[in-house]
Amino acid sequence: MKIAVLSGKGGAGKTLVSVNLAAAAQRAVYIDCDVEEPNGRLFLKPEPVATKEVSTQLPVFDADLCTGCRACVDFCRFNALMFLRGLPKVFPDVCHSCGGCQLICPAGAVQEASKVIGHLEIGRHKEITAITGELNTGEASGVPVILSALKEAKDTNQTVIIDCPPGSACSVMESISDADYCVLVAEPTAFGLHNFKMVQELTSLLDKPCGVVINKMDAPYPPLEEFCEKHQLPILARIPYRPEVAEIISKGGLVCEADASFRVLLQQILAQIGGGAE
Repeated sequence: MKIAVLSGKGGAGKTLVSVNLAAAAQRAVYIDCDVEEPNGRLFLKPEPVATKEVSTQLPVFDADLCTGCRACVDFCRFNALMFLRGLPKVFPDVCHSCGGCQLICPAGAVQEASKVIGHLEIGRHKEITAITGELNTGEASGVPVILSALKEAKDTNQTVIIDCPPGSACSVMESISDADYCVLVAEPTAFGLHNFKMVQELTSLLDKPCGVVINKMDAPYPPLEEFCEKHQLPILARIPYRPEVAEIISKGGLVCEADASFRVLLQQILAQIGGGAE
């Protein structure tokens, strides 16, 4: 089973829930798709097994073969090409590496070259395989890194926990595209609810079954509870704010391994959605 963990904003507790769900599942695969700021490895501390580069393909134009027909420029719907000084010029930040310009060129003047945009770190923490995607600084899109990370767990029969990027952008959509269930982590605040609504709308559009974990709850927040009830979103757990949990997190510890009651709570979440030890 593939379980994606999302939050409408950073700091809601998405990674807290993700890494501890993986620990509670015992034999699991944890994938950190927050490729711009991956931090699950700070808690799992996986022993390294392998590192893999992630590349995209960019068009390269042969000036001797190019006839200046502009077919490639006209074809590109992402406006990643322009004709300049007798030769097409590519803007890498908006190129989607679709290969269309190479296919459409009647003169065969377009080739492709690899560009490394990030890498994967694959390691182990006890019975957990930890896959971390990391985007190189300055790159515009982390989607290719996310897709590469997800591909690493494509054929596993273990529980897969996908730690998604915060928010509801394209990178989040790709992260949950193959998920069987989505866990939405929410803060019981007005700001938290505002962002939670956007990520709930995304999962609804993709027709993904969802449940909610309310984190850092020191008092009921009726608007959030009412929203969940209105949209028939089951509340899987309410995690109270506890200073001792915050202390464990601040030291880079797994709460599941240090607090038996927290471990039971996460195991109950897995039981409700059909995940767990294989």
